[in-house]
Amino acid sequence: MPPFSLSTVTAGIIAPLVGFAGTVALVIAAAQAVGATPGQTISWLAAISLAKAIGGMALTWRYKIPIIMAWSTPGAALIAATGGTIAFPAAEGAFVLAAILIILTGLVRPIGDLVARIPAGIASAMLAGVLFRFVADVAVMAPTTPLLVLPLVAIFLVARLIHGASAMLVVVAAGVALTYGLGLAGPLPTDLGLARLEWTTPTFDAATLIGLGLPLYLVTMAAQNLPGLAVLRANGYKPEVGPILTTTGIVSLISAPFGAHTSNLAAITAAICAGPDAHPDPARRWPSGIVYGLAFILLAAFAGPFVALFAAMPKALIATIAGLALTGALMGALTIAMAEERARFPAILTFATAASGVSAFGVGAAFWGLAIGLVALGIERLHAITKAL
Repeated sequence: MPPFSLSTVTAGIIAPLVGFAGTVALVIAAAQAVGATPGQTISWLAAISLAKAIGGMALTWRYKIPIIMAWSTPGAALIAATGGTIAFPAAEGAFVLAAILIILTGLVRPIGDLVARIPAGIASAMLAGVLFRFVADVAVMAPTTPLLVLPLVAIFLVARLIHGASAMLVVVAAGVALTYGLGLAGPLPTDLGLARLEWTTPTFDAATLIGLGLPLYLVTMAAQNLPGLAVLRANGYKPEVGPILTTTGIVSLISAPFGAHTSNLAAITAAICAGPDAHPDPARRWPSGIVYGLAFILLAAFAGPFVALFAAMPKALIATIAGLALTGALMGALTIAMAEERARFPAILTFATAASGVSAFGVGAAFWGLAIGLVALGIERLHAITKAL
């Protein structure tokens, strides 16, 4: 019997509420961007909730460490940024590729070493370019619906100073209340039963695999899995990297045909469950991971009402929630991108290209941003070598 305590149970409940409420709008936006039907969107949300719940609980029980899994928030932003240029089955094919690459990273160490050699500044600049448009959309939406957007921005600015981890939970609750108070909400459907998983056979399109699958893998590794491992280590744990990454890839692979994009290690919500607030004794924090998983199984069962609720919300609310939720991630990505002076120019090129939304040969902006950044960095390093000779 796990040594549950009030603090571990509380942490295991707060963490999924923070993670779910803060970014569920972005996952729904990603589903809409690739043409998912309402049923497929519900399946997507339910499948990814189950994947991270079951995967995280299995790892937590196996290692007696609070190993918390989450959906890839940067990945969802990457998918949403495709803007309707990718069909749903082709997007699933990209999810399958990303999952297989994560499995290989866990099983074959040289692959992980190769990914680690991609400069952090370039990878972060690519991520920042993807996130930028979502954060900028908050400003775009403000003049169109000021009575909704501006109060939410003000609430966010205050709430993040009081308790940063719960700020988006407050924003979502206030946003829904304001929407109904202003009469901006659409009608809710009456059929809101338990969620059902829908199988859609993935298709494999070369351009989509390169333009979405590969960047999805890279941002998931760089922006989610590596920080997630860092959170565990910072709290005194020694995670088994290979088996953990392999497990996240396996659950992602199983859930992909049901619409789910990548599941990965959590960072922010992991800090809630793995930190001292969960329990003073690190050896007794792991039950919070079990509670977290059980909470997400419950959220998976009621994915339908959540999708219906957000479908009834105005575009301005969804854009505001998504943009505010990604401000922290954008700030972190830009900080890393600009940290190394020698890589700043290639990083700027990467950021600008990824943020432009340009598509060439059917391949999206994230890939081209990464490519131009690596080429520019290679040219600069070659020049430095020749100059030194």
